[in-house]
Amino acid sequence: MQQALEGIRVIEMGQLIAGPFAGRMLGDFGAQVIKVEPPRLGDPLRKWRLLHEDTSVWWYAQSRNKQSVTLDLRQPEGQDIIKKLVAEADVLIENFRPGTLEGWGLGWETLQEINPGLIMLRVSGYGQTGPYRDRPGFGVVGEAMGGLRYLCGEPGRPPVRAGISIGDSLSGLHGVIGVLMALIHRGKSGGKGQVIDVALYESVFNMMESLLPEYSAFGVVREPSGSSLPGIAPSNAYPCRDGRYALIAGNGDSIYKRLMQTIGRVDLADDPDLAHNDGRARRAEEIDAAIGQWTLRHGLDEVLETLNTARVPAGRVYTAADIAADPHYRARDMILPCDMPGGGELDLPGIVPKLSDTPGQMRARAPALGEHTDSVLESLGINAEQRKALRERGII
Repeated sequence: MQQALEGIRVIEMGQLIAGPFAGRMLGDFGAQVIKVEPPRLGDPLRKWRLLHEDTSVWWYAQSRNKQSVTLDLRQPEGQDIIKKLVAEADVLIENFRPGTLEGWGLGWETLQEINPGLIMLRVSGYGQTGPYRDRPGFGVVGEAMGGLRYLCGEPGRPPVRAGISIGDSLSGLHGVIGVLMALIHRGKSGGKGQVIDVALYESVFNMMESLLPEYSAFGVVREPSGSSLPGIAPSNAYPCRDGRYALIAGNGDSIYKRLMQTIGRVDLADDPDLAHNDGRARRAEEIDAAIGQWTLRHGLDEVLETLNTARVPAGRVYTAADIAADPHYRARDMILPCDMPGGGELDLPGIVPKLSDTPGQMRARAPALGEHTDSVLESLGINAEQRKALRERGII
């Protein structure tokens, strides 16, 4: 079955999370992704978190459907090879600190002259312009500056992180959106490429809903609220008899009424002051207390079965073990087995979104360091003797 991005060639020069996440998504939908890594060391993600036979299992998720080429970009010969790759590429992804590529003679003006149709995705902490552009920026800083970190946690306690590098992944996702829009525009504009400037903090800030408008209109600074959803009720985590928590979202008007009827609180279901969210938000503590009293009388499974029957959105807090055991994940191919080098199998996250006619595929496992250097360089006309000389000098 044909894939949506078949025929698109991507050069991925990023490391760790944000840029490579974008490359992974493009690769999942058919793009040829050539990942450029430093010789000997490779992408640092290869050594992050838990390792299997000296390689991170995260690597197998982040780098599937990619080819690995090793190049020392600090050396003129490495820069010349990049220019040859760019000449035949549709997209270049990089997430270095602004100015790094320019220092290597690989800035936008140079690369655009080589390939006017090139689309260049640049991911950085603060963007390519502005007073903070030269500051180093990781996801944790972007999440804080974007407003997310302040809201995470319980009221009156230190802010906590989301538990994953969400700022980096959000930036990669915004980058993919930018690449797809630029590809469409290129097709309409006679083949002209462009730069996509993605900042970590802006990708987070873009998700912050009414945070700024509420401050602008009312001077209200949104505060951390634990498991509740401020101003939208009821939506919270409620303790059950077995010590587990039920997540219940009864904030739609008709859903709220069904929820109250189901838990035996017809008085709250029929109260005209609670018919709409603005009234419920003012009495959120009272409503949460009523729901919590009911959930405490039942185990989590019983709570979920009852609410699902009543068509009230409810769920459990999933651990990795819960995800791996859940039949719905398996039924929708959201857990994909991958063969490991040397034998064995590893479960990887499935492909999102689901396209009916041009679905994504896991065509190849994540590559070993430099696995495709020879084949890619040979396709550029660099013969075996030349490659040997480059290898001896540590350039590849």
